[in-house]
Amino acid sequence: MSSKPDYYVVLGVERGSDETVIKKAYRSLALKYHPDRNPGDVEAEERFKEAAEAYEVLSNPQKRQLYDQYGHEGLGGQSFGGFNNFGDIFSAFGDIFGDIFGQSKPRGGPKRGRDLGVEQVVDFREAYNGCEKLVKVPRMEKCEDCAGTGSKSKIVQVCPKCHGEGQVMTSMSFIRMASVCPQCRGTGEFPSDPCPSCRGAGKVTRHKEISVRIPAGVDTGARLRVRGEGEAGDQGGPRGDLYVDIAVRHSDLFSRERNHVVYETKIDVVLAALGGDLEVPTVDGGTRDVSVPAGAQNGKLLRVPGLGFPSLSTGARGDFIVVLAVATPVNLTDRQRELLEEFGAIENEKKSENTLDRWARKLTSKVKKVLQS
Repeated sequence: MSSKPDYYVVLGVERGSDETVIKKAYRSLALKYHPDRNPGDVEAEERFKEAAEAYEVLSNPQKRQLYDQYGHEGLGGQSFGGFNNFGDIFSAFGDIFGDIFGQSKPRGGPKRGRDLGVEQVVDFREAYNGCEKLVKVPRMEKCEDCAGTGSKSKIVQVCPKCHGEGQVMTSMSFIRMASVCPQCRGTGEFPSDPCPSCRGAGKVTRHKEISVRIPAGVDTGARLRVRGEGEAGDQGGPRGDLYVDIAVRHSDLFSRERNHVVYETKIDVVLAALGGDLEVPTVDGGTRDVSVPAGAQNGKLLRVPGLGFPSLSTGARGDFIVVLAVATPVNLTDRQRELLEEFGAIENEKKSENTLDRWARKLTSKVKKVLQS
């Protein structure tokens, strides 16, 4: 059993907390146990590292999902190995510490682009077989007219507000607080002649079509990560990632139960009574014969192994399940009615014979008891 503490307990948040609550809780703990506020306090240092470890996992959607399902053991190869020193923590969470303690990256340094998210709707069959989709994503790209400088002449000057530092500092008691410079947005540079195309931002909105591979077996709520297809970074920094949230469109023929495909169909009383082969459609567009046993009742389940959805984690497929509904015949011909009446009469005779047999067996049993007494 893992000796690591519960990450939700470490941050003091509920398991269903959203990203904003988790980030706020971590910021609060980082402020409380920051080494600048607790010089020489070994326990505070451990709490500081512990909170950073918890945030590193819970702020990552994929790691958090694995942790929620399987705990620390479920992280496997994605398990967090810890930070070697405080510099590693400041490097990993520079944006957070930049707002609290002024630990932001130096002016002119590269900054990773923002992650983006889109929703993609796929058909039932596409989710079953997997497919390729072109996703249209609006994202910020480097302005070509000014080469991303924000300046029409491509010449920038030192920001007059932060004097090139990229941040402005304020003091609260013994803590120095830093925030991103509102004039240069943290770059430390300011265009003297703003580019008219991007209005000095250095970036413009563009729509990019991105090919996304939808794996077989996805279901509504699945989230796919496409690395490096988010917004462009600043100062040569890497792009962010694109997250694609999947929604599977309803099928008129089939439904899904976990990784099983469910198909409901009506059969007539003759097939239900005598049994036989029944042809049913399959999700991939073909057909399949299933065997209906004699005497099948309403609601009978017929199972075909391996024709369901594949598991995203193991690849093992679920089953194809046929649900039978026995249909009562209508609009009978005279001959059909005659045969059914004859059938009903025979059934009544069988019931009478069965009743007589049960009565005779009871009487015989009583007689034996009398004779034995």
